[in-house]
Amino acid sequence: MFGLEGWVIRQIPPHEGGRNVVYTCEKEGANAKILRIAFLPDRSREDFLGEVEYIRYLFEHGGTVADVVSSKKGNLLEEITHNNRTFFVCLFEKAKGKMLVENHYRYRDGAPITEYYYNCGKVLGKLHQISKGYTPTHRRYSFFDKFNAEYIDKLIPDSLSLTKEKMVQILNTLKGLDMNQETFGMIHFDYNDGNYSIDFNTGQITVYDFDNSCFGWYMYDLASLWTHGVGWTQSEPDAGKRRKFMDDYFETVLAGYRFETKLEDSMLDRLPLFIQVCIMESIVDAFEVMQNTGKELECDEELSYLIKCLEDDIPYKGFFHDIYSCEEPFEYEERKI
Repeated sequence: MFGLEGWVIRQIPPHEGGRNVVYTCEKEGANAKILRIAFLPDRSREDFLGEVEYIRYLFEHGGTVADVVSSKKGNLLEEITHNNRTFFVCLFEKAKGKMLVENHYRYRDGAPITEYYYNCGKVLGKLHQISKGYTPTHRRYSFFDKFNAEYIDKLIPDSLSLTKEKMVQILNTLKGLDMNQETFGMIHFDYNDGNYSIDFNTGQITVYDFDNSCFGWYMYDLASLWTHGVGWTQSEPDAGKRRKFMDDYFETVLAGYRFETKLEDSMLDRLPLFIQVCIMESIVDAFEVMQNTGKELECDEELSYLIKCLEDDIPYKGFFHDIYSCEEPFEYEERKI
């Protein structure tokens, strides 16, 4: 289907809760590719077409994303049916460079780490600016299609009634926000250093893994960037110093972001709300993984921490609160379900 005869194809070790089988495809003299095979029946053909068409649109309009590679038939998506199961297959260009974790969280030699923070915001701002002009052929789902009271009630155990209540409160607050072209559109919904590579010669970031992309508030992706920035200072025992670092970090991210697109102060003021939305998404994801893998329902220290932040209305993921411990970051005592 993709002309990969003679290529060396190796599976990338999967992570817990992963919904795809992914392979690197390499051949001397050719750019490496990433082959993705979706094997769970949790997404439709329309979902996949919405994703790959969006990626192609971003790429064609100057977004630094790993482009989709068309099949020999000219399709962005191929299907294979085997033993009455349908597998959806996509091929992508492999992003240039490495993930930060592959470089042991060291940034490129001779460049300040603030360059990286700025670029994170700039690349995201460019994607959002392109999204503001995007009209889909195959439409991806919207935030409320997944995050709604009915789904939360079904997924989250009844023993966590306060968690459910707080999630519904958040959803009701979100329903009151603007959903205009400048604030709401297609977003990545999982923008973090596990889903982009960095060219350590130039600092250029190339984004991939749009598997969770959906219509939502652009502010969500920025809040996600905030929550992933805590790792740079999570070992600092002084809460005041942690806050100062995060203020400086996010100011640099926003400078890069606003270089590419507009962000109203009224939406930026909603950062604490959208950090809570990120926490809600993480809790929902944890229970989805337990459900999909057939694991016994349990709240480990990390999940218990997130639930505590949500139930007690602790802002900024508890990072400046007494609940936080630099010896055991983002952990709280396990709780029974």
